[in-house]
Amino acid sequence: MSKESDQLRQQLIGGLLRQLHLEAMSKRFNPRVVLALFNLVNGGLSIALIASVALVTQQAFIFPSLGATAFLLFHLPLAEAASPRNVLSGHLIGALCGWASLWLFGLHDAPAAFISGVEWSRVAAAGLSLGLTSALMILFRVAHPPAGATALIVSLGLMHELQQLPVLLSAVALLVGQAFIINRLAGIPYPLWAPRQPGV
Repeated sequence: MSKESDQLRQQLIGGLLRQLHLEAMSKRFNPRVVLALFNLVNGGLSIALIASVALVTQQAFIFPSLGATAFLLFHLPLAEAASPRNVLSGHLIGALCGWASLWLFGLHDAPAAFISGVEWSRVAAAGLSLGLTSALMILFRVAHPPAGATALIVSLGLMHELQQLPVLLSAVALLVGQAFIINRLAGIPYPLWAPRQPGV
């Protein structure tokens, strides 16, 4: 993974600098610094834009697992876990498993665990939501690690209402759209849906 990651970083940095007509920067600055700045600007701006949408709409467009997703989208955009298929499907599975766990253990109307404390029913809901999310992502071949955090966010009661699900998925879709535009502008062949297969 390390050699593949290094090649990806070089491709990302080279494409970005070519697109911005700043090839000379690659001779003056450490490539790791350039990539760190790319992630600082694009990850920060993407999350700030989504948080702005949350502010304007007063809806839960911003939630913690988006941070981990943003990191993957801008640091390893060609990794399978960063493809739109995996990101969108993974968060959908996580949210549904979290919500189903709430209902199964009678917690759909309960206050969040951080307000009411953790009881055995919450322990069971959290465990089931993460286990089920992991299993389904593997079965459907849509692994996206930050989706495990989404399952916990829902099963711990932070986003427990069914009507929050479309908002959650809209936020994920907005982040994926931003990643598509930014990575393509940087010269990275970020996929439209599924990751490219080797040799394709």
